[in-house]
Amino acid sequence: MNIVVCVKHVPDAQSERTFNEDNTTDREGVDGLLSELDEYPVEAALQLVDAAQGEVTVLTVGPDQAADAIKKSLQMGAHRGVHVNDAAIHGSDAVATSLILAEAIKKIGDVDLVLTGLASTDGTMSVVPAMLAERLGLPQVTVASELTVEGGKATIRRDGDVASETIEASLPAVVSVTDQINEPRYPSFKGIMAAKKKPVETWSLADLGVDAGSVGLDAAWTTVESFEKRPPRQKGQIVTDEGDGGTKLAQFLSAQKFI
Repeated sequence: MNIVVCVKHVPDAQSERTFNEDNTTDREGVDGLLSELDEYPVEAALQLVDAAQGEVTVLTVGPDQAADAIKKSLQMGAHRGVHVNDAAIHGSDAVATSLILAEAIKKIGDVDLVLTGLASTDGTMSVVPAMLAERLGLPQVTVASELTVEGGKATIRRDGDVASETIEASLPAVVSVTDQINEPRYPSFKGIMAAKKKPVETWSLADLGVDAGSVGLDAAWTTVESFEKRPPRQKGQIVTDEGDGGTKLAQFLSAQKFI
């Protein structure tokens, strides 16, 4: 079984995140890492190939720093990586990203399963898996809390607020998984050393046959018009309980329309 896992390098939530002058996310001036939600599809893919023969390819799109997302995935146990890196990609939205990913997956070829996380922790849109499936002409089963692959089918369990659904799709298929599906492994020392010898290919838009005019900030369907820093937190109000603390609390909550 050949599995492609789409992963993303995102700004560290603990760092001082900001925007560039063109109102795009600053991905080069801040610390970044493999999106936490993408560790779960990597682990799911590894478990599938551990149970049967196969190969896990991790695919990412982004600037030079995005290679760290591939590095972490290879240290976890993935077999090879593909990095689509081109200056023209800067400012691409979800529509353009899905186009680049789809063309890269076609170039990889002979793919049985495409796995993604639930969303990226910087964008949190959760739309790329559906767009990707549409571009590839593949069935999609999304928001999987459990995944099994057997008999040419991918079967997932999707947990809702009041019920759980079991959904099947014939392979090849696109599957997105939640953080309930597994517990991602930590890279071992052996895995870290082995990752240094694993192949990583870097492709440009030209390598994929993608027109640079169809991606990037100028081609984006949505743009950020403006931004401003969050104001500093204000000092809270201290209320001394003189027997009427409950009343004062209720008055405060009522004034804020919490009750």
